[in-house]
Amino acid sequence: ESDYSEDGEEASGSEDEEGSSGSDSGLDSDDESDDDDDDDDDSSSDGSSDESDYSEDSEEARERRIEEARDKRLARLAKAREAADKSVLRSPICCILGHVDVGKTKILDNIRRTNVQDGEAGGITQQIGATFVPADAIEKRTLPLRGGRPFDMKLPGLLVIDTPGHESFTNLRARGSGLCDVAVLIVDLMHGLEQQTIESINMLKMRKTPFIIALNKIDRLYQWKSVPDGPVRDAFKRQKDHVMKEFDDRSSQVFLQLNEQGLNVSLYWKNPDPRRYVNVVPTSAITGEGISDLLQLMVKLTQSMMQDRLTLLSETQCTVLEVKTMEGLGTTVDVVLVNGTLREGDRIVVCGLSGPIVTRIKSLKTPQVMKEMRVKGMLVEHKEVRAAMGVKIVAPGLESAVAGTSLYVVGPEDDEEELKDSVMEDMADIFSKVDKSGEGVCVQASTLGSLEALLSFLDSPDVNIAVSGINIGPVHKRDVLRANVMNEKGAKKFAVILAFDVPVSREAREMAQGEPSLPTSCNSYIIITD
Repeated sequence: ESDYSEDGEEASGSEDEEGSSGSDSGLDSDDESDDDDDDDDDSSSDGSSDESDYSEDSEEARERRIEEARDKRLARLAKAREAADKSVLRSPICCILGHVDVGKTKILDNIRRTNVQDGEAGGITQQIGATFVPADAIEKRTLPLRGGRPFDMKLPGLLVIDTPGHESFTNLRARGSGLCDVAVLIVDLMHGLEQQTIESINMLKMRKTPFIIALNKIDRLYQWKSVPDGPVRDAFKRQKDHVMKEFDDRSSQVFLQLNEQGLNVSLYWKNPDPRRYVNVVPTSAITGEGISDLLQLMVKLTQSMMQDRLTLLSETQCTVLEVKTMEGLGTTVDVVLVNGTLREGDRIVVCGLSGPIVTRIKSLKTPQVMKEMRVKGMLVEHKEVRAAMGVKIVAPGLESAVAGTSLYVVGPEDDEEELKDSVMEDMADIFSKVDKSGEGVCVQASTLGSLEALLSFLDSPDVNIAVSGINIGPVHKRDVLRANVMNEKGAKKFAVILAFDVPVSREAREMAQGEPSLPTSCNSYIIITD
């Protein structure tokens, strides 16, 4: 792990061994020199004065102040929504869902190639945790579909979350602003609905998220004549009768399966009522057929039926996608900025495993156009970033930040204590299932969603295994030492780390396997409950 030892005084997190106490008040990003001069004063006095003010209050008075501050913040958000210019829209955020091997990644790859094939470097921008497809690229891709007719596009583009079924999407609480505005559910024409497809449908219905169905792999129909990147109806006109009969037969079977799941569906050009029937777009991720139809339909539906939701607001709404340690940068967070603006020097509040983290943005980074986000030296720095956008935040003290939770910017009218209380609400249910003082196993997972699922499984009547400690991220030596506490208590059966979808560091593995007094079950376990 990489520590910002020289900047540690600017981050705070309750009981966070990676971050130091205190925080600075660098709210003015335009005057970096003033921020730097005031760092020491702020870090020593600002956080402590806030704590002393609140310590003088009774718990009841503190809760009342936090509630009043929350009401004021929500009132400002409602006022900002009313005052927003309805003609200025942000990019819709789209999630791609579907079963394994239905072509999710291939469809994304095809969308990303929109302008690359023409050698235009400025076409599609690969962003942190997302792919941004700008308006001009969409207009160019849909030109054959429109037949030269103008496209009244009011959106700046589409922001596609390129981690299908991302935990942050499944994890967002109903009380918050949903990360995903619209979803694309990809169904395999050859195999129909599969287990993960049904799970995705149930999740979309539960979240009340509007979605489009992409009926993929039409190129697998026998003797299909492909029209690369062409509109799907033009491709249908070129097919022989037996090819179209096979399509009709297979699509009818899929439509029946979708009806059994409680969905009314229709091919998008035959849809009698888009509000009652889910649009189906036949596609081929290999040949690109139907992709232009899919892009145009997403744009038309979102800008015509979701105008209020997509109105650009001044109030910042941001969600943490992933927490990563990068060489030379330390621990960073990849976020999706849903609304508002992030600026270098902003003071932010993030949910941490051991309590809220208050820190200051050192830099905002996005990769260069069409470059891999992991390639060293490919990150471009920004002074400010506007929604909707995917961005990497570099700041001290983020080691215990939790993916799938909200991120707040501390504004001049905000109560920091209220933001710290709000940001930890996502973890309240998690901590209620952990008995830190008793006996139980230690559980680690890659994201908040995985951790929730694992804890629910362990808490079920059929399993009923107690949990004494939780963590998100790789298993380190300190985690093995924590699990060893169960040996010291004489509860050897609980001296176990259940790690889901996370790596185990070499030091941790050697410590667990090399010393008889330490737990030997320090391996990664994947629990499948299908």
